Amino acid sequence: MEFRRIDALPPYVFAQINDLKISQRHLGYDIVDLGFGNPDLPSPDIAVEKLCEAAHNPKNHRYSTSKGIKNLRVAVSDLYDRTFDVKVDPETQICMTIGVKEGFSHLMWTLLGPGDSALVPSPSYPIHIWGPILAGAAVHYVHLGDSSDVLSNMAKAYEQAWPRPRIIVASFPHNPTTTCVDFDFMVELVAFAKERDMIVVHDFAYGDMGFDGYKPPSILSVPGAMENCVELYSMTKSFSMAGWRCGFLLGNEKIIAALGKLKSYLDYGMFQPVQIAATVTMNELPDYPKEACQIYQNRRDSLVDGLSKIGWEIEKPQATMFVWAKIPESYSEMSSIEFCEFMIRECNVAVSPGAGFGPGGEGKVRFALVENEQRIQQAIKGLKKGLTKLG
Repeated sequence: MEFRRIDALPPYVFAQINDLKISQRHLGYDIVDLGFGNPDLPSPDIAVEKLCEAAHNPKNHRYSTSKGIKNLRVAVSDLYDRTFDVKVDPETQICMTIGVKEGFSHLMWTLLGPGDSALVPSPSYPIHIWGPILAGAAVHYVHLGDSSDVLSNMAKAYEQAWPRPRIIVASFPHNPTTTCVDFDFMVELVAFAKERDMIVVHDFAYGDMGFDGYKPPSILSVPGAMENCVELYSMTKSFSMAGWRCGFLLGNEKIIAALGKLKSYLDYGMFQPVQIAATVTMNELPDYPKEACQIYQNRRDSLVDGLSKIGWEIEKPQATMFVWAKIPESYSEMSSIEFCEFMIRECNVAVSPGAGFGPGGEGKVRFALVENEQRIQQAIKGLKKGLTKLG
């Protein structure tokens, strides 16, 4: 039997690592899982309490609205105003999505089709690569690596691409490379796209996860960005609400309306008690993202400092909940998948192979800061014991 879209997808290499992790646990090994970027912090108490309260009201058991209830969109608008100094009209410039992955995927259906193409950084979060492809479009990669000139690489990729790309996929702070940019970069990116009549889709999932005083810029803070840009924001990391699937698309009115039209055919919106809980959480806990950010910064320090002590030198990332690390030279003969398998078997530590993030990812691994500092130190001990060629 043929499945035309699904058959195009390559084997999910992360599943290969996950299966090995599970099998080792079944054998009794305590594997410290720093692979899957699944936040471990509990959701705020007020979110849970409001969810339960709203769920007891039968009025909230009916269909909701695809773009999100008004109070929720107002709460997102207020958050953007106070956090990123961006004013967004909750009526016309915000649409709720069932998580950023859903929102991004359906946005690609809205903007792209067969015969179109997109510029996508690589390595990158897999859906950024496969979202355009699943919409029937071609993807042209923009190299994103150590000390690379992203805009220069983007210009080269654009000139080499045919048909000319219609959209630019961006995401800063970046997963998996943790690359960060400043406001001036965003100004140049918006100008680059306008000069070529392109749309910028910016995934801002880690907009609240800047360390050591770094504050990630929203692309919508650039004057004129609303003309050709949209941005995806999520409560997953900022408010530790991963399983709630609360995401939002903000920006250009025509693009917001187009996604809303598509979603009206595809869904009836998020379960309304979830929307009510999300609204109250954003309004009443405006400082929660800063608290979560500090926890991730402490974990980053624990991991990177610990790795340095055992001979694995890595630069501390400025943002995200990840650490992107080059495979140590003494183990460079291994592919990233082989090295990750070795780490599980010999060190009892699971991380993600760089190969799973597309071209440019090989030779690297990604640590996710989803275990507490005690568990991270346990991982360091395992790595010291198993990676005998370090140091």
